[in-house]
Amino acid sequence: MADSDWLALMIGNSRLHWAWFTGTTLQQAWDTPHFSSKLTTHLIQHQLDFAACSADLIDKLPTVPAFLSQIPAQLPLWLASVVPDQIPLWQSYHQTQVIQLDQIPLAGLYPTLGIDRALALLGAATIYGLPSLVIDAGTALTFTGTDATAQLIGGAILPGLRLQLRALADYTAALPDLSEAQISLPQRWSTKTNDAIWSGVLYSLLAGIRDFVTAWQQQFPSGSIVLTGGDASLLIDLLRQQAPDLAAQIMINSQLIFWGIRQVASQI
Repeated sequence: MADSDWLALMIGNSRLHWAWFTGTTLQQAWDTPHFSSKLTTHLIQHQLDFAACSADLIDKLPTVPAFLSQIPAQLPLWLASVVPDQIPLWQSYHQTQVIQLDQIPLAGLYPTLGIDRALALLGAATIYGLPSLVIDAGTALTFTGTDATAQLIGGAILPGLRLQLRALADYTAALPDLSEAQISLPQRWSTKTNDAIWSGVLYSLLAGIRDFVTAWQQQFPSGSIVLTGGDASLLIDLLRQQAPDLAAQIMINSQLIFWGIRQVASQI
């Protein structure tokens, strides 16, 4: 890997997560919406030259980050995806290396484990040591843990915060969609519909996090706990309001998946 530039791309359920590395140093990380097949093809035809494609990116991004013009073209791309039909689009780029589950140096990974969960867990193990519990607050809220021998102990999956909010709007006749609204912790017992939704979703979600963290600490008292994902900052702020002592024991790291990708890339 030396000091060469390279790109990491994690294709998530809701967004594309990008990182630009020089050797082992993370230069920049950014998120974009999913690209259309046309825009993906255009970007690949230009050898991942973001500067040359900046006009096309404006349609997908509120603002195009200035640093994109500084990223060299024709860089190696390390790719992981939880959306299988996205992989062939990016494989047409000649420098794409697709990361597979069997390349991740953790024991006990089962075939249907999400590559995002495995990479985040590897990232946590690399940065914080073992045992490690990763709480990923993305489209889904996931808990994934490994013991002191780098053996997967398992985890849990439930709908994430905004997915729960959208589901209430999508599958009921009268409840509003609050998934894009500003979120705050309401009184537990509410006499307004919006606040009742916030109460039900937020208090249940936070109770679930507290329960899993408590169970983890009972089994692995010295293990690390790391919160990542798009809603990580929001959830830790809400948790601090409820259980400040517990929240203080949870670390925040939005780059766990990239540290996992870096670890895989350095070994191949």
